Amino acid sequence: MADLQFEPAMPLSDLPTGKMRACTIGGREVLLCHTKDGLHVIDNICTHAFARLNEGRLRGTRVVCPLHGAVFDVRDGRVLQGPATESLPAHHVRVTAGQVEIALDPAAPPVLAEF
Repeated sequence: MADLQFEPAMPLSDLPTGKMRACTIGGREVLLCHTKDGLHVIDNICTHAFARLNEGRLRGTRVVCPLHGAVFDVRDGRVLQGPATESLPAHHVRVTAGQVEIALDPAAPPVLAEF
C-alpha cells in the first residue's frame, strides 16, 4: 500500500457502527460503511441501474440497492443477490488520528460519465 494516495474523508466519530455515508474521493463517489467487522469502502453507484447505494440499507456487511434490491458485500464489493451481476470496486481505508482516509483502488475501472 506504499504507493496508494490516501485522502481524508471524514472524522471517524461522524460514522457510528452500523451506518454508511457517501463521499467523493479523487472525483469518484464512494460509500464508506462502518460495520462490526470494521470500515469498508466500495463504489456508491449500483452496477445494475446506477442508483446511489447510500440511499439503500446497510444490513451487517451487506448493502441493499434502493432501486431493485441488488445486494453487495461491502467488504469486497461482490454481488450477493441480483439483479446486479457485476461487482463493485472495493477501495482502501485506514484511520489516522481519528480521521478516516480513503485510497482508491488503482485497478478500479474508470468512472462512467455523469448520468
